[in-house]
Formats: sequence, structure tokens, C-alpha cells
Amino acid sequence: MLRALRTAFAAATLAIATPAMAQDLGIPVGETAPGGPLETLDGKTVDLSAYLGKSPVVMEFWATWCGNCKQLEPAMRAAMTKHGAQVKFVTVAVSVNQSIERVKAWQKANKLGGELLYDRTGTVSGAYDVPATSYVVVVNRAGMVVYTGVGGTQNIDAAIKKAQ
Repeated sequence: MLRALRTAFAAATLAIATPAMAQDLGIPVGETAPGGPLETLDGKTVDLSAYLGKSPVVMEFWATWCGNCKQLEPAMRAAMTKHGAQVKFVTVAVSVNQSIERVKAWQKANKLGGELLYDRTGTVSGAYDVPATSYVVVVNRAGMVVYTGVGGTQNIDAAIKKAQ
């Protein structure tokens, strides 16, 4: 019994202490990135496939209430500044516990760069098998997933290098 408790405690401690990096959750690396319907903040429908297959794409599945997303925000902003001319940045606002009005208000106050799109139906989040908010997917110019990661401490520069 004591041994089982020690093992469980060690596993829990490791899970908490280990920073979030690339992992095996969500869409598998090597798969073709799917499209799907999203909504612009002014209510127009756009298909995610319109952004794929032209240049590398960095997608973050995001929410206004997500602490990990807030933690990742400086790295995403820095990557947008550094790579914005060569890489398309798409933020997919999930519809869990937030409305498009809440996303619009957040965007007005915070001015996140790139494309900020709303996944009203959850279709795109489902297609990418999104395990959590702060989930980042990097797609190369051929449309193949080359990186997935979750958490506020991801190395976005290293992820982008996988797409070039």
C-alpha cells in the first residue's frame, strides 16, 4: 500500500513539475491538417483550409479565460513579430464558456495579431482532437502537421523551425 502511494505521488509530482512541451495528444504529427468552418469576428464564415498549404501556419486553440494561453501570449506575440512575414498565425477561439462577443471585447482590449477566428460549432476543434486550450499546432507549407503542444511554456520558435 505504501509503495503504491509513493508511486502515485511520484507520478503526480512529475506531471505537475514537468513543463508542457510537445506531446502525443490531439492530431498526430505527420497528418494532413484538416480545414473546417470558422467565423471571423465580424460574423463571416471562413474555412480554415484557406490558410493552409501556402505558408507555414501556427494555430493556437485559445480562450479568453485560459491561464496557459495568457502565459503563452508573450511567446506568441514575439513569434508573430519575428516570423510574421513568413508564417501565418491563426488563433482559434473555442466556444467553450465564451461567446463571440466576449472574444471581440478581448480582442478590442488586447489587439492580438494574426487571424482571430471563432469555432462556434466546435467542428475544427474536433477535427484537431484538441485536448485543451493553449493547444498549438504547426503546419508546414505542404499542409502537414509538424508540431503539436499544449501549455504556457512551449517553445514556439523551435516549433516553427520544424515547419521550415
